[in-house]
Amino acid sequence: MSTRRFALALAGMAMLALTFLIPPAAAQDGKIRVAGIYTVPVEQQWVSRIHKALNAAQERGDIEYVYSENVSNTDYERVMREYAEQGMDLVVGEAFSVERAARKVAAEYPDTAFLMGSSFPAQEPNLAVFDNYIHEPAYLTGMIAGEATESNVIGMVGGFAIPEVNRLMHAFMAGATEVNPEVRFLVSFINSWYDPPKAKEAAFAMVDRGADILYAERFGVADAARERGIKAIGNVIDTSGDYPGTILASAIWHMEPTIDKAIEAVKNDTFAAEDYGQYSYMSHGGGSLVADEELAPEGAVEAAKAKQEEILSGAFEVEVDDTEPKSTM
Repeated sequence: MSTRRFALALAGMAMLALTFLIPPAAAQDGKIRVAGIYTVPVEQQWVSRIHKALNAAQERGDIEYVYSENVSNTDYERVMREYAEQGMDLVVGEAFSVERAARKVAAEYPDTAFLMGSSFPAQEPNLAVFDNYIHEPAYLTGMIAGEATESNVIGMVGGFAIPEVNRLMHAFMAGATEVNPEVRFLVSFINSWYDPPKAKEAAFAMVDRGADILYAERFGVADAARERGIKAIGNVIDTSGDYPGTILASAIWHMEPTIDKAIEAVKNDTFAAEDYGQYSYMSHGGGSLVADEELAPEGAVEAAKAKQEEILSGAFEVEVDDTEPKSTM
């Protein structure tokens, strides 16, 4: 059954759909059953990293994986409950806009492991949290952008001003100002996780105000950079193949360390209400820098890589600042 048909089936016959999607033998062959619940399409960059890691675990034969995408906030609680009723071993999702509902359901099913993206602490006994702590590679991309800008104006378009976005923007800004104290920033939030046209328009407005580098926290920003003939910084995924000659560098999120730790804990019956955020750090392989040395100024990538070694050795620590970033011009 396709993903789209599955989403429709959930709307009218959720229990029946899940019965067909989850093979009865899944719990008998050493695999655990995992469900993903996403409020956006699985193509959206943040969710795509979770989806990628879970698909990799399924391909290894560790799990049986099903998912629902484009789940509305008002429907999230119902979908969580139906997966739990089906006996899922692990439910993965993002609770940022549905915190109260997600925590309520988790409390009702203490024997189910829940791993939810959240800005808040874990909840005993069975709701663990994670977040994309890729502030370290974001700092490194900022260093490259700070060297690359000629106008000393960088535009930054984000989704929502929540900690998981704010910390990446602040880290990027800190990296840019380390190498270029003259750089100024235009910061805007579109209040949506997936609205490429709106993000694109916000980016155009920044270019009109002098920005010659764009920080693409959301889809749509790189399109604006390409159309205006300037450079962009990617976030979470590597889109350089889609925007050749446009993406200077990207801070990449690798969800595999987080997912694999959770799967191991469920299999060993040691899953607990913990913060899995650390597994997004570079030292755990949860974050990395990719950069185009041909597009970047001479020496910029080398400097960023040298700073990366300082981060990995512990000699340098990138500050985590979850406050809302502001424009500096």
